[in-house]
Amino acid sequence: MMTRMDNSRFLITGATGLIGSALVNYLQTCFSNVQMVLPVRNKTKAESMFADSANVTIVECDLLTTDFEFAKDIDYIVHCASPTASAYFVEYPVETYNSVFLPSLHLLQYATRHEVKGFVYLSSLEVYGTVTDNGKLLSEEALGNIDLTSPRSSYPLAKRAVEHLCALYAHQHHVPVTIARLTQTTGPGIAFEDNRVINAFCRAASQNENITLYTTGESSRPYCHIDDAISAIQLLLQKGEPGEAYNVANESTFISAHNLALFIKEHLNPSINVKVELKKDVPYAPPTQIRMSTSKLHALGWKPQHGLEDICRDVINYYRNLHAYAK
Repeated sequence: MMTRMDNSRFLITGATGLIGSALVNYLQTCFSNVQMVLPVRNKTKAESMFADSANVTIVECDLLTTDFEFAKDIDYIVHCASPTASAYFVEYPVETYNSVFLPSLHLLQYATRHEVKGFVYLSSLEVYGTVTDNGKLLSEEALGNIDLTSPRSSYPLAKRAVEHLCALYAHQHHVPVTIARLTQTTGPGIAFEDNRVINAFCRAASQNENITLYTTGESSRPYCHIDDAISAIQLLLQKGEPGEAYNVANESTFISAHNLALFIKEHLNPSINVKVELKKDVPYAPPTQIRMSTSKLHALGWKPQHGLEDICRDVINYYRNLHAYAK
């Protein structure tokens, strides 16, 4: 049975990102007397985002080195902070690995020293690696290959390592940490410059520009609306099994990148066209088909509310409003 989280203290990393900021807004809207400690790299940016939030404490720090002891009497931890850009993974693979692994280790050590009621680590569908059987639903135990010699692998391998670390801390130190293995998640609040597939396509559609693919667009995955991701995180904070990973996605949205572009044209902006301009040197992840099973999360009582058209429409409208406001 779900319990309310009124009068609770949260430690949330990555609060200036899409999921972190949405979580902050959700908690202060839906619960009473919550307090949130937000460790950030850029205090000025965070203060501008949460200027009206009296229940937020912003702490500027280096997540790679801090022990988080500035956060007192924390009830719940949600670790959202992570790099997201493929180009960064390739150019700075060491920094990528360290920025995924080290803050996670420090937070797990903090949770070992302090009794917390819940801890959710935000992982990624990239831990699945290269999977090509697009007809098979992937449970959380099914993993594909990741090239150990590729700099681009710094991100998925670090995410895998942290998932394992979470399981170890749950087993040995009884830390109540669960893993939210998210597919690509988007919605209102996503950065205009975000170049992940669905956001790049929706940005083009919002500006009445053609959608251009720089690969064959065969990679396939499901998607998730930010509101559905937040509801999953809240559920896992209270009902997730320590040490376990849970896929977070809307299974019905599974689609290839090429078909996603065609879907956006057909359903949301018929005036644009879809073009393919292959670029061999762009650092995209290897082609893969990841059809995530969410039965494990559904068993806890979760159900997504937003389909693919909802997701794309919300992002397109958000980008259009941003563009209009900028004018």
